[in-house]
Amino acid sequence: MKKLSLMLFFVLRFNALIAQEHEMSKDYVAPTDQLVQANLKKWQNLKFGLFMHWGTYSSWGVVESWSICPEDEGWTQRKGPYSANYNTYVKAYENLQTKFNPVKFNPDNWVKAAKDAGMKYVVFTTKHHDGFNMFDTKQSDYKITSAKTPFSSNPKSNVTKEIFKAFSKENFMIGAYFSKPDWHNENYWWPYFPAKDRNVNYDPAKHPEQWQKFKDFTYNQIGELMTDYGKVDILWLDGGWVRPKNTIDTAVDWQKAITFNQDIDMPKIAAMARQKQPGLIVVDRTVAGQYENYTTPEQTVPTKPLDHPWESCITMGNSWSYVPGDKYKSANEIVNLLIKIVSRGGNLLMNIGPGPDGDWDPVAYSRLKQIGAWIKINGEGIYNSTAVAPYSEGSIYYTKAANSNTIYAFATSTTDAVTLPSDIALHLTGINKVKSVTLLGGKKVKFTADNGIINIKVPAGLQSNNGLSHAAVFKIQY
Repeated sequence: MKKLSLMLFFVLRFNALIAQEHEMSKDYVAPTDQLVQANLKKWQNLKFGLFMHWGTYSSWGVVESWSICPEDEGWTQRKGPYSANYNTYVKAYENLQTKFNPVKFNPDNWVKAAKDAGMKYVVFTTKHHDGFNMFDTKQSDYKITSAKTPFSSNPKSNVTKEIFKAFSKENFMIGAYFSKPDWHNENYWWPYFPAKDRNVNYDPAKHPEQWQKFKDFTYNQIGELMTDYGKVDILWLDGGWVRPKNTIDTAVDWQKAITFNQDIDMPKIAAMARQKQPGLIVVDRTVAGQYENYTTPEQTVPTKPLDHPWESCITMGNSWSYVPGDKYKSANEIVNLLIKIVSRGGNLLMNIGPGPDGDWDPVAYSRLKQIGAWIKINGEGIYNSTAVAPYSEGSIYYTKAANSNTIYAFATSTTDAVTLPSDIALHLTGINKVKSVTLLGGKKVKFTADNGIINIKVPAGLQSNNGLSHAAVFKIQY
């Protein structure tokens, strides 16, 4: 009961669980490297990916990393028996390393579930802001493979390697999430000064030797990930306050608080990483320029198509990290999110937080199974598609198959079961000569086409009790 009580003390819910939503950079710079361009195009066609935030914080069921950050924000609030004193709390938090033992860890289960759901790429948190490494770094002992960590004796203790290996076998593109700030590293939060907020706690210009040590540490860790973990396609860098001062956008509230120049020499890091991983997509999120190869709207969907590659990263539950009893989105909500995002030319990166035992909540598996059943029938309208005007009208969303005369119209439903009207009008400019209209999972339907308006007649037998879920998809060939 004592352990259960402690767990309940630490459960943070609702808005306190959700870290800041990152605004997108305004100015996109397209990569010039042809290998990067090709990899980016491949990635854009995949549409649906798996994100996983996992670390020792799952043991308490709290928001990832942020509770050790000395800021007065909803997502940084401390709870539980250690919360009254900051230093006591941080010590207890870091001591979670000595108890972390996710013995149910089996990435093959995740691969199967993700593949069956139609996911095509994975991004895993190799290190979050708290600095706990989920890989066998040689730069720090604050890691899952340390002798201090019980799971280190497990043959699968280097979880990043195991995850990348398992997903690579099923031809997923591989993404390494890496936090640029490291709140455990003595050269970022230097013990000489107290930590004041999320930023470096000293002026790098006044202490260049200290900052150089941190730059070397970061460079070496990224070098390890690019060398010892097989093929890596995406380097997904978080912690956008670590950036050159001249890139700060003062129109963004959280960037206003960046006091110091925190330049970690991205040109040097990217050159090294791409030498080891040719064609590597680099996502230095919120730092506009040549190292933000795609933008990452967080917990939100742009209202219209963007003129560059982008990905909405969205949680399946309310939290990025594992929380006992978290409220998960329904399969219907997730399918509708995917449709909306893809119709606007983006990708959906859906996050599931593994628990302290090393596995997902059973609800997550259930959701993926339901999504997969829909994808098996309708996936051809999702993958390898592009946005096409008018993009959407009412509850109908459009995609166009790349390099073909095929458009898909997604008639979305707010309920699991789909009910269709007898007549559906689609407004597709410039398309009058239509060869056929087919309801995916059903059959060809009658239609007329005149002045860009396609009128579909839905037979009575397909209007209800049609066996379709979440959204019906009409394939229009012209």
